Amino acid sequence: MVRVLIPLPDRDFDVTEVAVPWRLLTEAGHEAVFATEHGGVAPVADQRLLDGVIFGRLGAYDEPKAFYRELVQATGFQQPLAWADLRPGDYDGLLLAGGHAPGMRQYLSSRILADKVAEFWTLGRPVGAICHGVLILARTRAAGTERSVIADRRTTCLPKYMERGAYYLTAWRLGRYYRTYAAYVQDEVTAALAEPGQFVRGPLTQRRGTATDDSAAFVVQDGSYLSARWPGDAYLFGERFRHLLQEPAAR
Repeated sequence: MVRVLIPLPDRDFDVTEVAVPWRLLTEAGHEAVFATEHGGVAPVADQRLLDGVIFGRLGAYDEPKAFYRELVQATGFQQPLAWADLRPGDYDGLLLAGGHAPGMRQYLSSRILADKVAEFWTLGRPVGAICHGVLILARTRAAGTERSVIADRRTTCLPKYMERGAYYLTAWRLGRYYRTYAAYVQDEVTAALAEPGQFVRGPLTQRRGTATDDSAAFVVQDGSYLSARWPGDAYLFGERFRHLLQEPAAR
């Protein structure tokens, strides 16, 4: 059985970016293994995305929310492992989801988690990162160097125009809810690359891909590394990652 590691913060991860890939992976017969900083207690998604970010809008769509309700009943989700106890070699794939609320800092800035990610990266097995999840890779140093593990890879992540637009739209009521850090995600990721041209923004859009129409979605694959921009890419991201796990080189 293919085992995919999905580390998460204790709270505030993105509903869609976790629940949709989880659903696609488990439908394919793969095992999703969750881990939090201390383990043992189920993590909690960003509640605003379940309720509607502002005036009941801008949150997760109905189908991803339904997947999340199924996910929280899963034993592996209710009893996550601890980051420090992870043995990267036990897993066939690593999936790094995103989220923008303050609780994500625990996950995005963890040295313990970054060390585990660096160890997994050396195995050459599939790694998928979406939205803010790409920051973990940008901040993770390749063994024996000061360079990011993705320094020589093509990648996308949350584009600046999306992050800035969401912030301007909601700051009057929610403050810096959409700005996890002072730097934009795109700027930090691009700074970690050997060449700025390795960052691929993708088409300008505010339309989300779905299970039946991924024409608005966008991902970038470079070898065993797959990246995506935002929750609107989650279905295509999950499907492509599932195929990547099935390639002989990945196994």
